[in-house]
Amino acid sequence: MASGPSPARPGITAKSGSGSFLQTAPSAAGDGPAPGSVSGDGVGQFPSADALRQAQELARQAQELHRRIRQEVARVVVGVEEVTAQLLIALLAGGHVLLEGVPGVAKTTLSKVFARLLGCQYQRVQFTPDLLPSDITGTSIFDRNRNEFVLRRGPIFTQVLLADEINRAPAKTQAALLEAMQEYQVTLEGQSIPLPTPFLVIATQNPVEQEGVYRLPEAQLDRFLLRIHIGYPDFPQEVELLRLHSRPVPEVEPLCTAETILSLQSQLTHVYVADSVYVYIVQLADASRRHADVALGASPRAALNLLRCARARAVLCGRHYVTHEDVQAVLTPVLGHRLILRPEAEIEGRQAVDVLRELLEAVPVLESTLEPQPR
Repeated sequence: MASGPSPARPGITAKSGSGSFLQTAPSAAGDGPAPGSVSGDGVGQFPSADALRQAQELARQAQELHRRIRQEVARVVVGVEEVTAQLLIALLAGGHVLLEGVPGVAKTTLSKVFARLLGCQYQRVQFTPDLLPSDITGTSIFDRNRNEFVLRRGPIFTQVLLADEINRAPAKTQAALLEAMQEYQVTLEGQSIPLPTPFLVIATQNPVEQEGVYRLPEAQLDRFLLRIHIGYPDFPQEVELLRLHSRPVPEVEPLCTAETILSLQSQLTHVYVADSVYVYIVQLADASRRHADVALGASPRAALNLLRCARARAVLCGRHYVTHEDVQAVLTPVLGHRLILRPEAEIEGRQAVDVLRELLEAVPVLESTLEPQPR
């Protein structure tokens, strides 16, 4: 995240004093200038009136879904509002999530509750060193009654897959997820079988434990749209957690359907993005490749993912247009696991988050009108 607003760079803002990952717009339509916007060049082509109304309705629906899911999650898990928002961003953007956190911070519980609220099929796979790729994707088994091989589908044929402790399985088993996460299909016995949609992989790993684990290769990490860190709750939240779980925890009920999610995903491209925001994203990616401490910077795919997540965050905030603050808010979850630092920088204790903070301070925000007006 950015360290704070700078007078010389309008729009560069850190998290607000409330600590919320999402900042809600006053209204989806917005009669005046967009929050954080200034007038100038680089607005691109404004959408038609019909497209604008469609984007406004999308923002209204997404904001209401976020509000309801946040409330229901809080009935089971305390202090994960920002994590829930980022899970919704990944869902709307059609990506996958890598959850990192020490044992006991409700990574698995949050995943189960989130899938339940979405009204989607849910499967959990516990990754172990002896897990085989066929245990995930499935295999063909000979049916003696029918005298033929029958395809037995694995747990990956679901809509929300929890890959628990993914770094405990060897690289060959981890690679079984690559095609599914990128192409949304699985190839078995030479036959490509599409996966149910929407398809979301939530993988968890313990970043502290080093024995008996297999580090995720860069190609696998790049398949995850976001890497989200779950830390300990603060003191009041942990007290509330004890109160909450001192009695039976209520079951949550689905708040939407798979069809609703697919509809929201298909409309995400209608969210307006000014030319200056496109330029800003590419400048951030380019600056990461030129940074002295970075051996491998953000790829073009990383820039595309940054755009998708910024659009998703905008509609969850109730806006039908993207601001520079949207890009800044999702920068660390999107690029934090894609930058490879030089060995000398790692020896000095530098981390990717330090580089990203410097990028936000170095790359200027171009002046533009961020809120579209109908043609």
